[in-house]
Amino acid sequence: MKFDINKYFIDDVENENHPSVFESTKNYSIFIIRLPYIKEHKVDVKSYAFLIKDKIYIYNRKTKEFNLLGDFDNLYKFIDIKIDRILAKLAQLDIEIANMEDKIYDGTIDKNFANRWLIFKKELVLIERLLDHFLISFRRFMRHYKDKIELIAFKDLEEHIERALRYSINATKKLDYLYNFYTAKMSNKMNNIIFFLTIISSIFLPLTLLTGFFGMNTGGLPFAHDQEGTLKATTLFVILEIPFIFILWQLIKKQ
Repeated sequence: MKFDINKYFIDDVENENHPSVFESTKNYSIFIIRLPYIKEHKVDVKSYAFLIKDKIYIYNRKTKEFNLLGDFDNLYKFIDIKIDRILAKLAQLDIEIANMEDKIYDGTIDKNFANRWLIFKKELVLIERLLDHFLISFRRFMRHYKDKIELIAFKDLEEHIERALRYSINATKKLDYLYNFYTAKMSNKMNNIIFFLTIISSIFLPLTLLTGFFGMNTGGLPFAHDQEGTLKATTLFVILEIPFIFILWQLIKKQ
């Protein structure tokens, strides 16, 4: 079904990436909603355009025509189904994040933590941004048609949208807390590794210096012609190593 609508509205309606918006004229209204689309447990984006006149029509971008959707009750059911799927996805993400939280607090950090965190963060930020824009447009739609819609039902739908938005914001904050904890744990682990390597290097430092000294191809080296030179050099190594080991032991005890 074709309608005589403003050419600027036509551009908006045909644009698959157009954000959620509600615009009204004297004879009709254009309501575009761009929502997260849950497909095979992944979050995608899908845009729907509606023309509201005597009835409500949904735009088919393939045929470039408006098809009859029905009345406001049909629009309510259409949006309600989309929001329920988003809420179900958010509930699934909440369980996944809770599992990540339990593991990281137990000290069993998943080796795929960073990749999973990035995927969840991307999905939640996308859901939050789209719902935030949609909620603004949805409220404008409700104010404009408050005398024609079943206000209680649409108020309930508004609460569902707000809840989904609130869940996505809270989940994003929880992810940020987890990442901060994860980076702190990894930094602590890296510091322990560096500390251990420093100890090893400190133990072998005097040995390396003495070995290099006695390994020089120059004359006049101590113990060079002494039959017990190796024993005396080894004894010297041990004597010089004792203070280093004692100092390192004190440092380790303070950790």
